[in-house]
Amino acid sequence: MKRPRSHDTDGRDTRLRTVDLARLAGLSTQQIRNYEEAGVLPPAGRTDSGYRTFGDVHRRALLTYRALLAGYGPVRATRIMRTVHAGDVPGALALVDAAHAALHEERAALRSTGEALETLAEDIPDHRERAGLRIGEVAALLGVRPSALRVWEAAALLAPPREHPTGYRVYGSADVRDARVIHSLRRSHYLLDQIRPVLADLRREGSAESLRTALTARAASLTTRSQAMLAAAGALSAYLADGVGSAKA
Repeated sequence: MKRPRSHDTDGRDTRLRTVDLARLAGLSTQQIRNYEEAGVLPPAGRTDSGYRTFGDVHRRALLTYRALLAGYGPVRATRIMRTVHAGDVPGALALVDAAHAALHEERAALRSTGEALETLAEDIPDHRERAGLRIGEVAALLGVRPSALRVWEAAALLAPPREHPTGYRVYGSADVRDARVIHSLRRSHYLLDQIRPVLADLRREGSAESLRTALTARAASLTTRSQAMLAAAGALSAYLADGVGSAKA
């Protein structure tokens, strides 16, 4: 059975060939075909000879998808458009909500790490800590019991190597620094699970100053992503408002 022609909202015939839609978007014809097959675009119409035909609804879908790409990335953007074109608008909006919730969690974690750095103040040395210490020596250096270090190790916050053949723990300079950070944050009533991401960030960046710089850059990146997501959500809202979310070409 032949599919109906594509029409604009005023009923005018607006059939576009695959190459026409590709040129409008600056894409290849294969990308257009891939987008239709992936559900990014509504199903195309067909001519009597079997060639795909597209309309303004497909152009708008393509613009919406590009906005979603910038805000949510290719995987989530594709899932959102596919869900919309399957007729499940609530499901598509749930995907949008999940993306914004994930961004909020990232922002909260970033803020938590920044606050932890302020709490630590001068307790993160950027110089090399003493190395080659046994557990009792590290405990004495920090003013805690050796059992506290064992608890932190059991919680996977510390992992000092073992000396062969005795099996004694030997704390390197990074291990001592991490123990100092844990101790400082524990005194400020941070939970062990709250300390873990701070340590991970500090190990990755190498120093307190580098971590502060990285946090600033990540905060700017989150702001950029948030703005792109807002624009993408607006584009999706406009697409849905036109009543074409589940339209068939």
